[in-house]
Amino acid sequence: MNTSDIAHKIRLHVVNMTSTGKSSHVGSALSITDIMAVLYGKVLNVTPETTNNPERDRFILSKGHAGAAVYAALAETGFISTHTLKQHYQDGSILSGHVSHKGVPGVELSTGSLGHGLSVAAGICYGAKLDNNPLKSYVLLSDGECDEGSNWEAILFAAHHKLDNLVAIVDYNKIQSLASVCDTLNLEPFADKWEAFGWQVSQVDGHDHDALLSALKTHTADMPHCIIAHTIKGKGVSFMENEVLWHYRSPQGKEFTAAIEELEGQTNA
Repeated sequence: MNTSDIAHKIRLHVVNMTSTGKSSHVGSALSITDIMAVLYGKVLNVTPETTNNPERDRFILSKGHAGAAVYAALAETGFISTHTLKQHYQDGSILSGHVSHKGVPGVELSTGSLGHGLSVAAGICYGAKLDNNPLKSYVLLSDGECDEGSNWEAILFAAHHKLDNLVAIVDYNKIQSLASVCDTLNLEPFADKWEAFGWQVSQVDGHDHDALLSALKTHTADMPHCIIAHTIKGKGVSFMENEVLWHYRSPQGKEFTAAIEELEGQTNA
């Protein structure tokens, strides 16, 4: 499956979905698009037919506000219909703004309150170890979410129990909510902190599919793996890139048209 094609389609879906539903977080969804494409196109051991298989891989979007990217990835890989995406953020829709598992095949956990996804994934992985279940859990966090103390408890727990079936991916786009990460609560030296807590750490360009795939396939026995993915908020739409405005702003009118035209003009080779 061509992950570049998937990523291109996800970006178009995300802009359309957030515009139609007048929802927030288009920038946050665009920053994780390449990660989603690689996970669903090349990595995750789960299919639309195996969503109830106890040995399936689990993916948890801890930064639940970027749910539009997950729904789009699920649509492009056959878990849900692309037509369903038109209902995003509408009254009564199963596709809520913050990702929800209710009625959505392939979504493992409803998220939105930041700081919970890694703890749940660690629990899944610990239970799998006890049951000799070969599953792996992949959890995608935001950088700003790493302000939450609950994450660091989970990081300690995972290393202590040698959960080498757990992969945490941090979307390090360096912008959170209303300001930059470094101005809100500086995370650096970020990689050193994960390593000090007993994790294997990789740092990659979060828009480089080959680098992402290589990191996701890397495995060190008895150690959980953190992939710090350096990304650009709003990636793919030039006037949204690295702009805090697009954490909450919805693309409408001329901005929507300009975003779609720019994305449609891009090659997806």
